[in-house]
Amino acid sequence: MPYAVRRGRHAGVYDTWDECREQVDRYPSARYKRFSTFQEANSFVDERDYPPRRERSAMVYTDGCCSRNGRYGATGGIGVYWGPDSSLNVSERLEGRQTNQRAEIQAACKAVQQAQSQDINRLNVRTDSEFTIKGMTEWVPRWKQNGWKTIHGGDVVNKEDFQKLDNLCKQVDVTWTHVPGHTGHEGNEMADHLARSGARK
Repeated sequence: MPYAVRRGRHAGVYDTWDECREQVDRYPSARYKRFSTFQEANSFVDERDYPPRRERSAMVYTDGCCSRNGRYGATGGIGVYWGPDSSLNVSERLEGRQTNQRAEIQAACKAVQQAQSQDINRLNVRTDSEFTIKGMTEWVPRWKQNGWKTIHGGDVVNKEDFQKLDNLCKQVDVTWTHVPGHTGHEGNEMADHLARSGARK
């Protein structure tokens, strides 16, 4: 039986509850219903009585770091920089396995999560991590087609982290911009500072 979402992140008709839940979970004043036929579901969606959701765009800088990366005693941190004195700026220790690549991905995850909480639906993530950008724009689509295996059939490194980021990006229209690291770019330098401070916590 189909599920219809009249008010949610993306209005429409969905085959499963899990798909429907992605659109309405924690969405203010969500309106949805289960129907016995697709015709009834489509009629419910078409009866929209509210203005279209306002587009909200933002830009954010993210960075991750890990001292002693790949060695015993490694400590990672994540940094998210929204702007001077922003209450959304983040400086935190990396949870879980301590690697630089994980820190970069998790910093991006944090930024997208924050965008969702602020009802931002278009986000430009600016990062010096070519690894994260290539992962999300080139590798993840191929991995998903291959059942989350590499082209050689091996396991994807950082699979859980990329899966988390990929799922988060279903709710926010994310564009990725590469910023050369350590070139004096203020936003990138601040994100780097926040990440390094987070690693020391």
